Amino acid sequence: MELTEFENYLKKRNLSAHTITAYLGSVKLYYSQEPKLTIGGLRRFRSYLIRHYRPATVNLRIHGINQYIRFLLAYREEDWIFLSGFQLRSVKLQKKSFSDSTISNEDYSLMKQKLKEEHRMLWYFVVRFLGATGARVSELIQIKVEHLRTGYLDLYAKGGKLRRVYFPDSLCQEALAWCEAQGKTSGFFFVNRRGQPITARGIRSQLKTYALRYGIDADTVYPHSFRHRFAINFLAEFNDISLLADLMGHENIETTRIYLTKSGKEQQRILDKMITW
Repeated sequence: MELTEFENYLKKRNLSAHTITAYLGSVKLYYSQEPKLTIGGLRRFRSYLIRHYRPATVNLRIHGINQYIRFLLAYREEDWIFLSGFQLRSVKLQKKSFSDSTISNEDYSLMKQKLKEEHRMLWYFVVRFLGATGARVSELIQIKVEHLRTGYLDLYAKGGKLRRVYFPDSLCQEALAWCEAQGKTSGFFFVNRRGQPITARGIRSQLKTYALRYGIDADTVYPHSFRHRFAINFLAEFNDISLLADLMGHENIETTRIYLTKSGKEQQRILDKMITW
């Protein structure tokens, strides 16, 4: 029952399905190692993770446990008061000097062009909306034709906190024109041939297929990569990291700072242009 409540708590915070699954897995893994939740048990669990997993996986597990602690304190603080102010420390990761796992502007443009040329308009709009709005894939699949008319999608997290995903007007007009040609006037925008909403897993898989088809590095083509591309392009055009944090739905501006890094190709381009000595 407790895990079900924790899952509902995570959903209310508008986390992706992948993240929710990972966080629930962290709690299950903890209880497979420890009989009950204690500070000593949590510290032993952190040591266990460090011995058995890579640093990135360790931190993902730790983030999940820390979210679980917040959940327990938020819903039954009197039972878990001993955990107040406690959280597991992440392990240090070697900081990358560039972000080569993000799709380049050139490949982003190529993908849009090829999809449109082949009249694969649904997938063209998947790529366009991801790259032009910064939406998470879990948010993307909630878009309805009605939202295109208003120009935004409102999502509410725990405590009634509003996250608004804005759509550029030109994109709305293009999408609405396509809907009109399809005779679609309402309901979910991203649906399969049977009229059912497409899934986040289906989107991830199909994007990889198109990347291989068009000769684009498949390692850079996944839903979150287009979210990264939106953030990087936004900062290049309008250098306001605070506004970007709001648009991305980040609670902590430090999360947004990762988008200040440039890819290896972008670094090379800057150096080629700058260095004349």
